[in-house]
Amino acid sequence: MGTYEAERTRGDRSASLGYSDPGSAEWDPPLRLGQDVRFVLAAVGGGAIRIAREIARQHIRHLECVAINCDPKVQGFDEFDRRVYLGPDSGADVDTGGSPFVGGMLARASEPALQRIFHGATFVILVGSMGGGAGSGAFPYILEVASRNAEVVSAFVVKPFRAEGERRALADRSIGRLHFVESFVEKRERGCASLQILDNEALARSEGRLAISRLSQHWANVIEDHIEQSFLAPAEAILEAMQLTRAVNEPPMNRLPAVEIPALGVVPPVPPVLPEIPSPLPGVSLGGVEAELTFEVDAGARPPTIS
Repeated sequence: MGTYEAERTRGDRSASLGYSDPGSAEWDPPLRLGQDVRFVLAAVGGGAIRIAREIARQHIRHLECVAINCDPKVQGFDEFDRRVYLGPDSGADVDTGGSPFVGGMLARASEPALQRIFHGATFVILVGSMGGGAGSGAFPYILEVASRNAEVVSAFVVKPFRAEGERRALADRSIGRLHFVESFVEKRERGCASLQILDNEALARSEGRLAISRLSQHWANVIEDHIEQSFLAPAEAILEAMQLTRAVNEPPMNRLPAVEIPALGVVPPVPPVLPEIPSPLPGVSLGGVEAELTFEVDAGARPPTIS
């Protein structure tokens, strides 16, 4: 159950992170952003998808954008790299009726598609709009699958306005459930996961009246800044750390000898090669008038004073 597009053929998790086969004597190629190191942005629910569409339109390099919803219209959102419809393959539309229970059932039934999306992912950014069937029901389960597969998970949940009444109360209960998602909690304890609440009501009080489009753009900017500053900007440092981890785990027979490379454009000084001089020097025979005299020269002795 569940449909998805543009699936990529990938190896197992150890291969995606660059660990070499212990029986292989070859050194692995360098890790590549967007392939060995994957950045995935997944939006769950209608409101979250509106926010993620603003980010997807920026065409951020190396970022895979995924839309997940119980509404079949999600399959027509061309801005996303992949679209997942949490519904039957028979073509019949399923309306959750805003029920978290139905949304959770559809998410559990679509586990194979969700597993393919997050398998081998390095960094996952999950955005969920709380208060509906997909956000409140499917999001906790999707967070569980993402946390089991990804190295680092950042979760953003959108909380409805106070005027939405029942939806806001449902969102509060759903956010409370996230603190009991086992794999996510474990990552948070190790500092590999975070949860941030995007409260529409708090934003409205600080900004005044806001159009829905401006609201989505505001939260999109917040999430985009998080992606740039936390993941993409220090990408080179991340790769260096992962390469170091790979070198430590590499069997000794497969390691290359450490080579100290000087900074670009700097030529290291070459020490002069001095000839070996024996001390004391061997006897030297002088020609000319005093050809019959032989002197023993000591390299450490001072010459005699001539008056």
